[in-house]
Formats: sequence, structure tokens, C-alpha cells
Amino acid sequence: MREHLATLVDDFHRHGQSIAIVRHQGNRRRVTTYSELAQQAGCFAALLVERGIAPGERVLIWAENSAEWMAAFLGCMLQGVLAVPLDAAGSADFATRVAADTQARLAVGDAVLVNQLPASLPRLLFEDWPHCLPANEAPAISTLAHDTPLQILFTSGTTGEPKGVVLTHGNVLASIGPIEEGAQPYMRWKRLIHPLRILHTLPLSHVFGQTMGLWIPPLLAAEVHFESRLVAPRLMETIRRERISVLAAVPRVLAMLKAYIEAVHPELARALEEADELKPLARWWCFRTLHRAFGLKFWALVSGGGALAAPLEAFWNRLGFVLIQGYGMTETTALITLNHPFHVAQGSIGKPMPGREVKLGPDGEVLVRGASISSATWQGGKLLKRAGDWLATGDLATADQDGALHFVGRKSEVIVTSAGVNVHPEDLEAAVEAQPNVAACSVVTVQTANGPEPCAVVACRDEGNGAAAAIAAANAQLAEFQQIRRWVLWPEPDLPRTSTGKVRRKAVAEELVRMQQAAAAGKSASFGASSDWLLGLVAQITGETPRGVADNLRLTEDLLLDSLGRVQLAAAIEQRIGTVAAEGALERAQTLGELRALIAGHAPESLRLQVSASAAAELPAVQVEAAERGGYVYPTWPWMRPVCWLRVAFLEAVVRPLVALLAAPRCTTETSELQAQPPLLIVANHVSSFDVPLIQLALAAPLRRRMAVAMSAEMLDAYRHFRNPERGASGGFYLPGRCIYWLLTGLFNVFPLSRLRDFQISFSHAGKALDNGFNVLVFPEGTRSQSGELARFRPGIGLLAKQCGAQVLPVAIKGIREMRAEGRGWFRSGLVEVVVGEPIGFTTARNEAEITAHLEAEMRRLLGEEPSAEATRE
Repeated sequence: MREHLATLVDDFHRHGQSIAIVRHQGNRRRVTTYSELAQQAGCFAALLVERGIAPGERVLIWAENSAEWMAAFLGCMLQGVLAVPLDAAGSADFATRVAADTQARLAVGDAVLVNQLPASLPRLLFEDWPHCLPANEAPAISTLAHDTPLQILFTSGTTGEPKGVVLTHGNVLASIGPIEEGAQPYMRWKRLIHPLRILHTLPLSHVFGQTMGLWIPPLLAAEVHFESRLVAPRLMETIRRERISVLAAVPRVLAMLKAYIEAVHPELARALEEADELKPLARWWCFRTLHRAFGLKFWALVSGGGALAAPLEAFWNRLGFVLIQGYGMTETTALITLNHPFHVAQGSIGKPMPGREVKLGPDGEVLVRGASISSATWQGGKLLKRAGDWLATGDLATADQDGALHFVGRKSEVIVTSAGVNVHPEDLEAAVEAQPNVAACSVVTVQTANGPEPCAVVACRDEGNGAAAAIAAANAQLAEFQQIRRWVLWPEPDLPRTSTGKVRRKAVAEELVRMQQAAAAGKSASFGASSDWLLGLVAQITGETPRGVADNLRLTEDLLLDSLGRVQLAAAIEQRIGTVAAEGALERAQTLGELRALIAGHAPESLRLQVSASAAAELPAVQVEAAERGGYVYPTWPWMRPVCWLRVAFLEAVVRPLVALLAAPRCTTETSELQAQPPLLIVANHVSSFDVPLIQLALAAPLRRRMAVAMSAEMLDAYRHFRNPERGASGGFYLPGRCIYWLLTGLFNVFPLSRLRDFQISFSHAGKALDNGFNVLVFPEGTRSQSGELARFRPGIGLLAKQCGAQVLPVAIKGIREMRAEGRGWFRSGLVEVVVGEPIGFTTARNEAEITAHLEAEMRRLLGEEPSAEATRE
């Protein structure tokens, strides 16, 4: 066994330029190699030395999953400093209490989170790392050993005194050592699937997330892909595009993927019933179409962080995927038992791992001891040793003849009915959640006249009309003593959950008790959750709350939801229910009722075929036709090296000399190459058809030679289909259209940005362009100004800038208004000036509206104009 965990950093150096982390954030893909990660960890360790933070002192880490998170944790490990990871979804109040209890010397993390902590606590933001970390690296201290404390993981809720579990280097090594040893016989085959890529959807502040993100990947030189948007279509697309091998997730994510697959492939149910008799290879072949949707390299799912329902496990096994299930808890450093990936015992949580002694108490409670078990906790500002060798887990299980454990439920959640029968909520929940349209179910105790009884709280994907049928179908599968006789419908499409996807059973139970008390008092017996969750999301985005709630409220006129607001709404719905509507459908819903029906899966056909009348009025009929046709092409062939060389030659030999000769604009700049950090998001005012060449003339060579330009999707699509986008409804076949399309795409590297739909696809393409080193040029006004005056920026630029996370470079084209007022032509007018401003960086704490207003104000400053009345009010 390794002497201590810092030896893993030596493995990082050995893996060198192999990719360690890929973070999918916004519309960007950020890559960090093993050597870069080791360097950042060493530099952060040096910073701890500089600040005098000694071994045994505490440092808070509060952030989303990222390479910086891992580097901060590893840097603490190298110096023997105790890391205190906090859940990114946790409250500022709880984080403040943990900081006080641990007497933290430093807090590091994302600005939007760390800035919520008291000002008296020293902090270091991940956004400032490029400027704050020292250049030198600090090695591991010599006193590291198995008994050296590594971290404090706080698992208590937001009330009461915080209580943390202290894990040592030896605890983690005892947990991952058997995995490293067990993997050795298979390492000779690793080159056939190298690199092993793991899609990681778990918070690193939890021990299972650390196991799959921090400890196991370096043993296999694996790539870890962090994904925070847990939406079924996005996850499947990421798995296919990135050629993921393994998905690490909690059961809720696996259930969400299952529901999406069943909705897309309704014929799957019959095939699954016949798959039980097939061997693994035959199953793979039977469902080969589905395997192609995931990508042929994807083969395994690792489930942890909660109990996996038997029907869910059977679903993935029948499809021909390997489903690995483990069981453990924070106090046991994640794993107690594990299913062997190539000898899976279906229906069980696996056999005890080497180094763990497991026994069942008289009541079936799992008791465990071994080197991986935490021997101390942190509470009341000090470290407390745990008494006794055996840890009572609080979980109930049974053991089969092969020694594999089968999870039964939590000891504290067993419902003893008035008839004296023990009912395990997990059994009832699994039966209900297996029914169509049921998103979640939580069975809690209610007090009746006869005593305690189980009550099912059900959240449905549709409007709840099928809840009664789902309960009846579940009862048909349950024993008589398990029958569900009491149930209520939750008003939202999902139950409240923790950051690891577990239903917050206590919160559901408290809400049920409150409802019962209100009913007993003769008051309304509805749940306290928002009476209309969908209206609440819309109001949160628009900042407007209408009087009354009615499905005939118009999204645009009554709720003031603009086209880009719909993109934000789509993202919010994705996060809430884990799935999305058909592309473009949500953007065309006209009323709250249509939007609700769309989410419930009952959208009228018109939503999928027509562009809204209010949006269509802005464009010529030919462009509206293009929007209705949809399916815009987002080309990547202009990024190929030969095409790039041709484009640079055309730019330098033809475009720039012609623009300099014919227009003779003055070019001024407020920035320098040292200030700008390409790739950049470039924003400019739109005053003519020659804006792009004018901007290219003013930019420095490294910026202008690597540029992608956003252009009206409707115009590009019209050209691509031999139509003239400038004509009205009478516009017919336009022969040069396709030629113009190819020239624009190849020589100017344009891509479509729609004014009516598919915004997020365009934004994703812009992110890919930035990831490939191209500066992206966008005109935030959304349309060309005929008068030369600056129009109000569309809110989409704020959303795009936030998703890109790149510096924004404003460029202003001046003199067009004066030139047109004097009736002068372009030829050497002497009035045109192109001003390149200073690059602007935005923190994650800035919202979309603030970014949009800031950019518009900066553009007006470059143009020498006063801020608009609207921008001033904002």
C-alpha cells in the first residue's frame, strides 16, 4: 500500500500531458492535463506556505467541480492542511457556521459562493488564480503518513451544530487500495480502451464524488469530464461526442435517463421483456441502435450515493450495459461493498471489499469495521475520537448465500403501522416510481386515528392526471401489508432533493404535516410549495409577476418574456425536471397553458410547425420560411487548416488592401495585445454590410486571422436554399444564393445565429469556436441600423458572454450617421473611424442583464453617445 496520498501527485507527473480534467461549463469545454493539475496543486501548496498556514489547520473549499477545486484540495493534502469541502448547493449560513467551527484560515472557491462568507475570513477566488498563485511549487511535507488527517466532510443539515467526519490518508488508501490491486489483472487490456473517460456528475464535496473524481482516475490515467447540467439529452450527447466510457451518477440521474429513453423509444418496452433470455452480447446487438446513440465506447454505469431500485437496475442490464453498484457512507470513506464490474450480482449492493469486516445485527443493521472507517469527528471546534471499533451504519440489509448484501432500507425510516407490521418506504417508492409519468415518490409517516400509516407523496411529469392509476398499478405489485391507501400529489414536477439527488424526505414529511394541520383547522389543505411553479420560473426571469394565475396569460404580452428570456427559461426547466422539449418548441409557445402542455408532453402540433406571429413580423417572409424550416447548418469545415490558410491569404491580400483604399477609415485602439487574452468575444455595432471587413482592418493580426462571425441564421439559410433573403414573399429562385452561402462561410467563417429560434445551439457553436481558438464576432443589436444610431442591445449578448466566460472586446464603427446625413459615399469620405476598446472580463456573479447593460454603455462611450434611457434605468 502507498505510504500516503501525496504519491498520487507523482502519478500525475508521470501521466504528463494526458488529459486529466475536461469541464463542460456554459458553452465551453475547458481542458486540464495531469501535469498542469500537479503544477497548480504545487503552486497552491506554496501559497499556503507563504501565508503561514501550518499542517493541521483548516482551509474551506466552496465551489463547483473544476480543475481548480482539485488543485486546491491536492495542495492542502501536500502540506498536511485539512481541506473542508462545502456543498456548492449549500447555504451561506451553513458555510459561515462551518468556517467559524473549524476556525478556517482561508476560503477558496468560486466568487459567487465565497463572497457570501464574512469579510473577516481571508479568501482567494478561483477567478484570480492566474494572477495570485506563486510561480514556485512546494513539495509534499515529510511528515505525511497513514494517520495524517486529510479532510473534514460535514454531512449534517443546515440546522443544529455542524458535525464533520474526519478522514485520514489511511482511510482513503484503505478504500481505493483494493480497487487498485483488483484492476491490475485487467491493465494489460487498458490500451484497447485508452483513454478511459469518466463522465462525472457528482459533487466533489461528497465522498463518492471524490472516489470517482479524485482517487480512482489517476490509477488508470483516466479523463474526468465534469458535467453540472443534469439534463438527459445533454448527457447523452456529451457521452456520444466525448466518447465517454463510464458514467458515474446517483440513481436519480439513471432514472432520468431511463425516462427520457422510454419517451423517445416507446417501442422499447416489448423488446426489454424479451431481453431477459438473451446473453450479454445478444442484448448488445438487440439494442445496438440505442448503443449507437450513446456512442460505441460507452459500456458502464457506476451508481452510488443512494439505493438503486431493482427495476432501474434491471432496465440498464437488459440493454446490455454493465451497471456497477456500490454501498458506503461518508464515515466508511465511500465503499463498504462493491459489485465486481465483470461479475455483477444483480439485485445486490455487492460483497464486502477486502479490509472491511461486515456483519448484520439482530435487527439486520449493517455493522462495519476496518481501516477505511473514520475514527474521529469534528464538532464544537475540536477533533473528537469515536468510541468503539464497530460502526453502526443505520442501514438494514440481508445477505444471500454468496455473501452479497441486499439493501432493505434505513433503520430510522421504517414505518411500524397500526397493525404492528414493518413497512420499508423504499419498497413502496420503487413500485410507484416504476410507473409511467411518475417523476418521484416519497413515502412518509402520517398519524391517523388508528396510529401511524404510510402516505405516498407523488410528483408527476404530466399534470398529475395519471397519479391515481400509477398508485393502483403499484399496489398490484405490492404485498397486501404494503398497499398504499393514502397518497397526495406534489404540485411541482419533482420533489425537493439534495445536491446528490436524494429526496429530502424530512422536508416532504414536514410539508405533509403542515398540510394536515391546515386541513384540521378548516383552512386550505394545499401544499405550501408554489401554487404555480412554472409561473414562478417565468416571473423570476422577467422580474414581473402578473395578477392572478391563468393558462391564457400570454408569454410575450402579459408575462413580458422575450425571445432570449425563453432560452433562460428552457435552462431553468432543464434543471428542474431534467429534460427538454423538442428543439424550438418552447420558443414558439404563446401562452402559459401551451407552455405547460408542452412540458407535460401534450403540445399541440402548431407549436412544432409555426413561428410566432409577433416574431415573424420582424422579418421578411423568406426568412420566416427559413426559421420554420429550421435545421440550420453549423459548419466546422471552415476551421480546417487549408481553409484557414486560404482565408488568411484572402484577408491579407484582398480584403484589407481594398478596405484601406476604398473606405480609408481611421483605426484607433485603446487596448494592447498584453491586455487581451484570446480567444475573445468581440461585440460591435451593426451599421453596414461592410462591418466585418472594417473591423478586420482595425484588429491586430492574431485577432483578425482567427475569427468566426455570427450572421443571421435566416439569411444564411435562405441563401443555402437558393432564396434571396432581402426580398419579400414574392422572392423566388435565386441562382447565386448557394454560391454566396459557400463564399460567406469559407472566406469569412460565418455561422448562423437565429433571431427566432435555436439560440442555444448557436451559442454552443460559438463556444466550440472559442475552444478551437477562434475569436467570435457578434452584433448585439440583432439587426443592421439604417440610420447609424446604436439600437438597444438584445439580452442574449449577456447570456452568451456569461456562458462563454471569455473576455469581451468592444469595437465601435463611427461616422456612418454623419456620412449619411451629408449624403456622402463610402469612397475615402474621411468620416469613418473604427475604435477598438479595452477587453472586459465579467465574473460569474454578474447576471445577464447587468452584462448586457455594461456592454451597451461601453459601446455608447466608444461612440461618444450618452447612455440610453433604458440602460440608465437598468
